[in-house]
Amino acid sequence: MSNSSAHAPMRIVDKRITLSRRGFLKGGGMAALSVGTLSTAGLLSPARDALAANFTVLGAATGKTLMVLARDIFPHDRISDRFYLQALEPLEAQAADDPQLRSLLGEGVTALDQLAMQRFNKPYAALEKESDRLGLLYMIEHGAFFQRLKGHLVTGFYDNKAVWPLFGYEGSAWEHGGYIERGFDDIDWLEHDA
Repeated sequence: MSNSSAHAPMRIVDKRITLSRRGFLKGGGMAALSVGTLSTAGLLSPARDALAANFTVLGAATGKTLMVLARDIFPHDRISDRFYLQALEPLEAQAADDPQLRSLLGEGVTALDQLAMQRFNKPYAALEKESDRLGLLYMIEHGAFFQRLKGHLVTGFYDNKAVWPLFGYEGSAWEHGGYIERGFDDIDWLEHDA
């Protein structure tokens, strides 16, 4: 394939995890492993609580539940909660001016927490097992609350250009000659036998 000077070269993204055992141990990974009972939810909780404080209209408790719910609807373990917050911020801004939306979100979170309390004696955001949370989501997936949130998040999350590089997507290529000249064969996940 030839590259002309008018086209930007394709950036090759190394998607392999390059953390060595020594780097892991230096980074404190051993401390987390030694606890044994720590869950991912437990490790994320303080940071998630701090981000939830940004929900001034809906409240921090509702915001935290919405972030957990957003992650459960569109799960990406390597994506920070701050990107889920960014996806939810426009929805909260709309709720400030729309009492119906504010009510839908508030009542939806309350109903979800009630379901969680009935089944697990904990609110939704406090459930550590993803499978427990997903079971509850299957119960509400056809309701207005879930559908509104999912519909907003599909664009609010995936249209965020700051998230694209985390998925390996480099954005539009038409202004660089299209994917024929830039990126169509960036398939390092496919191994070729010689």
